[in-house]
Amino acid sequence: MKRLIRLIGLTVLLLTLCSAVADAQTMPKISVEVGETEDASDLSTTLQIIILMTVLSLAPAILIMTTSFIRMAVVLSFLRHAMGTHQMPPNQLLVALALILTFFVMSPVFNEAYNEGVKPYLEEQIEGDEAYEKTVKPFREFMLSQTREKDLALFVDIAGMEQPNNAQEIPLQVLVPGFVISELRAAFQIAFVLFVPFLVIDMVVASVLMSMGMMMLPPIIVSLPFKILLFVLVDGWYLVVKSLVESFQV
Repeated sequence: MKRLIRLIGLTVLLLTLCSAVADAQTMPKISVEVGETEDASDLSTTLQIIILMTVLSLAPAILIMTTSFIRMAVVLSFLRHAMGTHQMPPNQLLVALALILTFFVMSPVFNEAYNEGVKPYLEEQIEGDEAYEKTVKPFREFMLSQTREKDLALFVDIAGMEQPNNAQEIPLQVLVPGFVISELRAAFQIAFVLFVPFLVIDMVVASVLMSMGMMMLPPIIVSLPFKILLFVLVDGWYLVVKSLVESFQV
């Protein structure tokens, strides 16, 4: 009985000490507050944070829709299917390679957009509207250089707009989808050229196996080593990357 009383007393003492320590410590608190402001700069800073978070959330879509990433990713994916290597190289590696090539090709555009639009705005040398126009201008010029007039005319007609007098009058909601389908067309053209030599190897291997009476043996099992050997002998990655990068030079 005495042991039980001592145990209860010790437990109460430990709980009291823990409560005292918790009360003595100050815990950080994060709160979101909505109220009135007396300084206009507070509202401006809040809006800037909201806009920045919105842009960051849409950054992957913006990167895909307005840069060379579309052509890079589609061609590399078609290359893997043409070789018949299934999941090798893995998707993560292909996407990483496409991103690296995209940043390499788009680096002049990124630098111009930052130096002409973002940097002067951060240094409070220009207003927001002017910064937006100067930041978008390099991307507009890049997309216009890679977009067919036929694709632009398609979306101009769909939007019910009047024919623009010059390229500067084309809005982004017309330019971006026109650029996307132009990039898909170019990517499929490159993919067709990549498929031809691998298709020839498949046809030759299938014909040889059929003539030998080995119809139950899948031709892809025999042709895969020859495809890899051919790709290595012609230095395939060098040729593919060189062709992709040079296809954006105008």
